[in-house]
Amino acid sequence: MSTIASKTAVISLRIARRLVFALLLLALAAAATAHADTNDSKFLAVLKSEGITDHVSPAHAIEAAHTVCQKLDDGQTPSAVASDVLNSSNMPAYHSGYFVGASIDAYCPQYKAKISGHS
Repeated sequence: MSTIASKTAVISLRIARRLVFALLLLALAAAATAHADTNDSKFLAVLKSEGITDHVSPAHAIEAAHTVCQKLDDGQTPSAVASDVLNSSNMPAYHSGYFVGASIDAYCPQYKAKISGHS
């Protein structure tokens, strides 16, 4: 094999490896997005089934649910977070608590044990 052919083969192999790596990254991103979309859809369906429609938009409800998880990550109790939701929204107390529970279930299940009556 000539030097030029050898260099061309090495370059082609590098390009092929980069292409495979790029396709792998795209596949992982697509899988993560599909999971998020499914999770988001389930979360919104749970809210709708309970009659919780007080949010500005579905995206706003999802963002608020992630804020619930962030507050729990920061050390707040689920009760304190539910109180925050109650005070910062138009939701009645029951819906505020339900929203926090649904948020935990969908986005931060590691806090399920902190909800009263959950083991």
